[in-house]
Amino acid sequence: MIQEINIGGRMVGPAHKPFIIAEMSGNHNQSLERALAIVDAAAAAGADAIKLQTYTADTMTLPGALTIEDEDSLWKGRELYDLYKQAYTPWEWHQAIFERAKANGMLAFSSPFDESAVDFLESLGAPAYKIASFENTDHPLIRKVAATGKPVILSTGAATVSELDQSVQVLRQGSCEQFILLKCTSTYPASPKNTNLVTIPHMQALFDVQVGLSDHTMGIGAAVAAVALGATVIEKHFTLSRADGGVDAAFSLEPDELQALVVETERAWQAIGHVQYGVQRAEEKSRLFKRSLYVAKDIMPGETFTKENLRVIRPGLGLAPKHYEEILGKTAKQHLRAGTPLSWDLV
Repeated sequence: MIQEINIGGRMVGPAHKPFIIAEMSGNHNQSLERALAIVDAAAAAGADAIKLQTYTADTMTLPGALTIEDEDSLWKGRELYDLYKQAYTPWEWHQAIFERAKANGMLAFSSPFDESAVDFLESLGAPAYKIASFENTDHPLIRKVAATGKPVILSTGAATVSELDQSVQVLRQGSCEQFILLKCTSTYPASPKNTNLVTIPHMQALFDVQVGLSDHTMGIGAAVAAVALGATVIEKHFTLSRADGGVDAAFSLEPDELQALVVETERAWQAIGHVQYGVQRAEEKSRLFKRSLYVAKDIMPGETFTKENLRVIRPGLGLAPKHYEEILGKTAKQHLRAGTPLSWDLV
């Protein structure tokens, strides 16, 4: 039995609707006003949580360490240090963002990228921690997060099974059993073809934990399918408008799309149900509209039932269609008018 997890008062698990995380990332475009508007919009769309990223360019890398040359990257030609300077969320904004989320009845938490960020987020009372894919082998960071006693969500992108197993062991050795793994493809954007959602139930069985999806594909189709495969958490990047630009805007959902994600993933979760055959109570009235045997032309007593005077039609008030061939060739006991549902006492 997969353990359900309490994240800031919200229960997360197979028995509960999917937990939807709106990832702000750098989509605030260095405006606190815009960051707070993103919080408001995420709450209005029905997200359970807004997620930040807590780092500075200096805690992530060094000037001149790398210029991105990948032809397929959204950030080709950008210096990594400069990219992080543009994307980071100033630490002095965090409290205002956390408070705005709380005022909206929504949770706020973050991905720390070094141990100092964990200490800072603890001072804000963060209800959970997210380990990003590129940090999922950073055992000191994972150990630090586990020691807080808070639930942990760990993305599994760009990691081998062996590396994930080691990270899971670090969490468990740190007395952290309240954790969720997220299937993730670390490309930005991701393609549905490399998303491989069938990994979700496999990962769940392999590690005996809840598994969700950190989704960088366009749209909501992959997320809905993930829920059908057992995902309990969906994380999507979120912005007010892709047209406004930003480091992650190209693969982020807009407010109407996030609202559709919330609605459709809950519908998918509700529709999973259980193995069911037979007639449900909700279907009982519909049985009236099944087909049955009816007299199609007036029939005299003793007259033979034929294909001309007997038909299989709706509604289902007569004998079942399986008796059609059996009745043909038999005779009527009495005068039968066209439109009469056939029953055994008339044969």
